[in-house]
Amino acid sequence: MEWILLFVAGVLGGILNSVAGGGSFITFPSLLFVGVPPVVANATNTFAACAGYVSGAYGFRQDIGKHPQTILFTVILSLIGGALGAYLLLSVSESLFLEAIPWLLLFATVLFLFGNKISEWSGKLVRKGSVNPVWSTIALSVFLVLVSAYGGFFNAGLGVIVLSYLVLAGYKDINQMNGLKLLVSSCVSLTAILVFVLDGSIDWPRGIVVMLGTLSGGYVAARVSRNVPQQYVKGFVAVSSVLMTTYFFYDVYWA
Repeated sequence: MEWILLFVAGVLGGILNSVAGGGSFITFPSLLFVGVPPVVANATNTFAACAGYVSGAYGFRQDIGKHPQTILFTVILSLIGGALGAYLLLSVSESLFLEAIPWLLLFATVLFLFGNKISEWSGKLVRKGSVNPVWSTIALSVFLVLVSAYGGFFNAGLGVIVLSYLVLAGYKDINQMNGLKLLVSSCVSLTAILVFVLDGSIDWPRGIVVMLGTLSGGYVAARVSRNVPQQYVKGFVAVSSVLMTTYFFYDVYWA
């Protein structure tokens, strides 16, 4: 039953990631539910989600390559930030990370629910701003490292923050932005996984089951997503994220 639960969670997570985002609201709690320790569950969830990011980025490879001069810069900063976030995760105790989980889920939930508003606000900030180009480049570089560090520490909500970064960086082509979002997520996950592997923090059997589920879910979503109104999927993710966040606040602080 445990393996079936994890595979089904992976399928649901893969579908959600492909259609609306938010798959980690399903896969991460599922790993905790079957008894995987919090830090290991988070590392394993990052490993399970990585294949979907990489395959998605490959699918957008032509859009990503429209501005090749920025790709190497983006990849390097994403790798650095992902490694920093993973190192920070492994530096905190299990008990401290467990106490942080409800707040991380709450942050990710807010990002998911108000992601469009955040992107709109970012766009207005760019249009109004008249910052020196040098300082603008430095600020954007630091922001990308911080975004990537968040993703290395806790994967949920990463896509929304990356999109906000891309809006601030001046990108307007939605296909290119989706491709770069997946590229950054891939780099963050890959470098974080390397840190987790060196530390022995990945539950490989369970992670592989979830990963196979996410790949299957992504394949299913690619075939049927056009027939499902996106607002229903987003509504499901919103309700799930709120319920998961509420449950973890109760479990950690009141149970």
